[in-house]
Amino acid sequence: MRAIIATLLALSSAGFASAQSSPRQLVTTGGGALRTAANLPFSAAVKAGGFVYVAGAVGDGEAPLPKGDVRAQTRQTLDGIQKTLKAAGSSLANAASVTVYLRNAADTAAMNEVYATYFPTNPPARTTVVVTQPLANADGLVEISMIAIPDGGERTVIHPDGWAKVPSPYSYGIKSGNTLFLAGLVSRSGLSNANVPGDITAQTKTVLDNGAAILKQAGMSYGDVTTARVFIADAAMFQPMNAAYRPYFSDTPPARLTVKAGLPGADFAIEVSMIAVKDATRTAFTTPNADGTAGRANGNLSSAIGVGNTLYLSGIIGNTPATRGDMKAQATEILARVERTLKAAGFAKSDIVDATVFMADMTKFGEMNEVYRPWFGGNFPARATVGIGPVGDDVLLEMMFTAVK
Repeated sequence: MRAIIATLLALSSAGFASAQSSPRQLVTTGGGALRTAANLPFSAAVKAGGFVYVAGAVGDGEAPLPKGDVRAQTRQTLDGIQKTLKAAGSSLANAASVTVYLRNAADTAAMNEVYATYFPTNPPARTTVVVTQPLANADGLVEISMIAIPDGGERTVIHPDGWAKVPSPYSYGIKSGNTLFLAGLVSRSGLSNANVPGDITAQTKTVLDNGAAILKQAGMSYGDVTTARVFIADAAMFQPMNAAYRPYFSDTPPARLTVKAGLPGADFAIEVSMIAVKDATRTAFTTPNADGTAGRANGNLSSAIGVGNTLYLSGIIGNTPATRGDMKAQATEILARVERTLKAAGFAKSDIVDATVFMADMTKFGEMNEVYRPWFGGNFPARATVGIGPVGDDVLLEMMFTAVK
């Protein structure tokens, strides 16, 4: 679901508003009258750093959502995103990375049936997961967020030599300039498309070996990965996953988020999506403590990875003894940690272009927004908010951001 910023400092004829001190361009058309009325704290899309970040959408924001019909909802949602992309100087044909959040795993085939008609050739990389809570629109069966390339930008499909055709409407990787977007990878053989069974350790290794092959085809390696999203089917498998994951990365691992989610295949225990950027400026940052002292590095992830003018932050949580069971308090703590991380890397919250919020309880959606809205104050980034449980005791939500300056 997307909202359009109702009040902006200035509008250009292309449908953007942009502060002079920032390269961000907020897309202010194509979002839909219903979203404008909802007045939620996120933009339909933000154009920055050579990409268009499209907020999570449920329907098109114009017409009522077709209840109980995932095909109609997928069509309506993609039609709405197409309007937003057009306003941003892009199109669905330029999509690089898509995330599909399904309410029911049984809807995967029906969603794919419609989705494939919008991407008849060279589809974007895609991650598909199943949410455990209702979407922000309780009638929603599918939510879609996206990163696209502006018109005229480079867009190359990456497919390892000798691998079979992808079994669903997505590409393993899309490369634009020095940036590679990898699809959500599951434990499947690239050569045969056969599922590779095994426990979480075996499946994590299969996934990351496949990732290595895609990176190599693009002229990259795991040393170039800036951010990863890890979806696991069972939170109890968190530590075994970490043990299998760590050896693939150096002493400056990528930013990372890990949540418990349903996966679109009963055989799969893990799905991992990644972004890699080949850039000699790659720098890891650790979130400082609240008193200004140096924070402690995490062997599984970096608090943030900076490359060029872009900063990829890890998923950040805010559970402490003082915030236990309190959504607003945890949101406040998260955003304080985010601000310290941004400052350490030379960024500000006004540089944030994209956000993803994972919530254990979507009935607390309004409480989260009560903290989130005033923290930004306006000129909001694109955002997707979905009901997927973060990993950890009493972790009510987790937020992940991308910033561009």
